[in-house]
Amino acid sequence: MSTSKHINKICIAAVAVTLVITILFMCGESLGISLASKSVKYESTLFDTSYVHKIDIVMDDWDSFIESCENEEYSTCTVVVDGNKYSNIAIRAKGNTSLSSVKSMGSQRYSFKLEFDHYEDAKMLDGLDKLCLNNLIQDNTMMKDYITYQLMNDFGADSPLCSFAYLTVNGEDWGLYLAVESIEDSFLSRNYGSDAGDLYKPDSMSFGGGRGNGKDFSMSDFNFDGDGEEDTEKTAGGTQSGEKAKTDKDSSEQSSQTRPGGNFPFGGQGGQTPPESFDMPEGFTPPDDFPGGQGGFPEGGFPDFSGDDGEGGFAPGGSFPGFSGDTQQDGSDDASSSDGSGKSGRPGGFGGFGGGMGSDDVKLKYIDDDPDSYSNIFDSAKTKVSKADKKRLINSLQNLSSYTDLENVLDTDEVLRYFVVHNFVCNGDSYTGMMIHNYYLHESDGKLSMIPWDYNLAFGTFQGGDASGTINTSIDSPISMGNVDDRPMLGWVFSDESYTEQYHELFAEFIEKWFTNGELEQLIADTAEMIRPYVEKDPTKFCTLDEFDKGVETLSQFVSLRAEAVRRQLNGDETAVETGDLNTSDMGSMGGGMGKDKGGFPGAFGKTEKTSDKDGENGTEEATVPETTEGGTPQQNSESGMSYPGTFSQRDSESSEGSFPEKSNENSANGFPERDGESQDGKSGEKSEDGSENRFSGGSFSPPDSFSPPGGATGGQSGESEQNFRILIAVSSLVLAIGIFIAAKKKY
Repeated sequence: MSTSKHINKICIAAVAVTLVITILFMCGESLGISLASKSVKYESTLFDTSYVHKIDIVMDDWDSFIESCENEEYSTCTVVVDGNKYSNIAIRAKGNTSLSSVKSMGSQRYSFKLEFDHYEDAKMLDGLDKLCLNNLIQDNTMMKDYITYQLMNDFGADSPLCSFAYLTVNGEDWGLYLAVESIEDSFLSRNYGSDAGDLYKPDSMSFGGGRGNGKDFSMSDFNFDGDGEEDTEKTAGGTQSGEKAKTDKDSSEQSSQTRPGGNFPFGGQGGQTPPESFDMPEGFTPPDDFPGGQGGFPEGGFPDFSGDDGEGGFAPGGSFPGFSGDTQQDGSDDASSSDGSGKSGRPGGFGGFGGGMGSDDVKLKYIDDDPDSYSNIFDSAKTKVSKADKKRLINSLQNLSSYTDLENVLDTDEVLRYFVVHNFVCNGDSYTGMMIHNYYLHESDGKLSMIPWDYNLAFGTFQGGDASGTINTSIDSPISMGNVDDRPMLGWVFSDESYTEQYHELFAEFIEKWFTNGELEQLIADTAEMIRPYVEKDPTKFCTLDEFDKGVETLSQFVSLRAEAVRRQLNGDETAVETGDLNTSDMGSMGGGMGKDKGGFPGAFGKTEKTSDKDGENGTEEATVPETTEGGTPQQNSESGMSYPGTFSQRDSESSEGSFPEKSNENSANGFPERDGESQDGKSGEKSEDGSENRFSGGSFSPPDSFSPPGGATGGQSGESEQNFRILIAVSSLVLAIGIFIAAKKKY
């Protein structure tokens, strides 16, 4: 009887609880309950790194599209990815300076961007909205981007996923590309949930922010040849018409503090000595104390760069004396403008060539409270930003520049992990380089973090040449021009001993993880074995097969020597690692090191030659696994006579202790190059003489302890599936509550 008395109250309470649960499921994130990063299907499908994917672009007017690629306009195509067809997809060329470079080289091998949701909002590839297809220009190894992103993802830095893909166009071979997750909505949702914060791509070199940027930039405008004959006609990131470039006071003297790891006398980022002759961009006005005075450099080019004589030379670390572009700790400029306002003569506060070519906003320095002073950030926003968003970011930059309240304005662990990998691979075409670009800035609730982008000129190949300076680059002073205080996103690491210690501990962890048993060298070897058949038949590649083999060999030697150099620095040993005749240009470089006059910027660094014909004898045949001997090791490359470093032993049917687990049918492979058993198209692997399968893997590779496959791919649900699951739970809860209510009313 008592139960009957209170049945209405019980039913009402049950319905109320159900409604609360429903609201939390459906609207929790808008109420401040945000999801952490989530697994999406494309992690384990398109970005399965154990094999080379197949992408066929189907277009009736492909030739017309290629002819108009420099316009970066969208066209419609059909894309077939690993046998799955996607119609009504947008495609355009991408690549900033590489667009004009490719055309000038007489090539049609552009990088492309596919937008699955361009014409239809809900259309995606397993949850992925946009995909970049990188043409691997200036990269004889074909893997500088790939290796860097694998290291970043594995070490805990939020990074784009990537995998290799062999492109065909209307069924005909086009070439081997790197498929890269675009840093847009899908990336943000995967890493930060639906309350993803704001995203920016700061750039003051006409490269960042969107289509069309970078076309006016040419490396031929800068004389890197050392002959002193070419004149610079264009301003790269220089002043606007009628405006004066801002110059700073003498503030580049190196700190007398000796940081743990030592202050090493090897150049800056990349450790490379600047060229003997270098012509200033038009409109550049050096300060009074600049070498050569207001007239620029004396005849004969740069002064002595050794810094040993102390007279006109460069200070250790490779910075210009008296020209670092630094700001005060409180964020105010050292130099005032001509009108006495204290503001720079151009939006963004150009910091001076001695601190790099970028403006102060792209260096992530605080300038003032005016959003217009940060045009190179806000004009390149990838998400919609409000006035409140701008104010919040400026406040964070102010604290960052003064190194105050850092735990509230930085995701310190994320940024430290980013810079550990970044400073290991020595990318001069980046935030720490002279261009100061090629990074994304993420901000959420005032906390900042860095997202890596574009590492095809990493491993010292931005300029190329002798590897000694690059390999011995100081992990504590990795800036190309200026010093770490000129880049506050890195400078904070050395503002407090506890942060510096944490940075060094993470660096030691990274080195131990990837170099205890040659793990990184093995990853390079396994990747090379996987992609080599596709490189061989690639009709549009920028290098020869021999140059690819040499590039891979050089990359493996580079990372091994770089690891030793870092170990010495961490141990306080200032002895430079001997590199012999190792030349980073063998990996492909901006300075024309793309093999025999291939891949560089035309006009400045040479011309290209065709390596093969699109309709040549390679045709569209499937690539085969490299030939193996009875023991399972690949035969020596007949063209180059080289063998890849590492061991390519055939894998037994049972995994030995400590080896990488074999791919099973129940869980798609997610990790490093391996393709056991059934191939993607259903063909079985070839049999060796003893009847066992020849595996498409590096055999004995054992990944580091606690290794997680890039992106944490687990074959999880896509974002759409997760949303459907939420709706199902909510509806079920409501139905259950109504059922209870009706049943109770009938009974009583």
